[in-house]
Amino acid sequence: MRRLAVFLASSSGNDPAHTELAVAVGEELARRGIGLVYGGGRRGLMGAIADSALNAGGEVIGVMPRSMVEREWAHEGVTRLVMCDSMHDRKAIMADQADAFVALPGGLGTLEEIFEVWSWRQLGFHAKPVGFLDAAGFWTPLLGALRGIADSGLLPASTLDDLAVAPDLPGLLEMLEERLRNTPEPAHGESLR
Repeated sequence: MRRLAVFLASSSGNDPAHTELAVAVGEELARRGIGLVYGGGRRGLMGAIADSALNAGGEVIGVMPRSMVEREWAHEGVTRLVMCDSMHDRKAIMADQADAFVALPGGLGTLEEIFEVWSWRQLGFHAKPVGFLDAAGFWTPLLGALRGIADSGLLPASTLDDLAVAPDLPGLLEMLEERLRNTPEPAHGESLR
């Protein structure tokens, strides 16, 4: 895996463990030589993961709409800051730059981003794996709700089983790598690779 797109909060939240997790993920990605693709923010968990990856010598690509850059929300120290016109463009660029996608603790934006790339995978628009880093059980309630949706017949169990979920980054990266090795090309010819 060359680059990983990480979706996470632009705020720090109430639990310092979330910031510690973001820092640890940034450091580990840099240590493994995996580039970070993220939303380009300089604050909150976004800033923490970017700073830690940069401090460890890693590549960090931030992607942000111009209107947000103009509001001075962008991290100016990233390896490369890609400016775009809209949130739709932001997600498409991030998807194009990454080999896989992971959600760390976050709110509505994080959920919207990870669900979109996951649905694209289910529909065959790309073959890139999608995962949740469920450190300290952060995503466990959501994953339980998704299991209930699958049990109701509204989400194929195979789609839910395709999701990579692990409590720690090494385990999650191993699952993503395994999916990269064993996933066929997308069915619709719109590969984001």
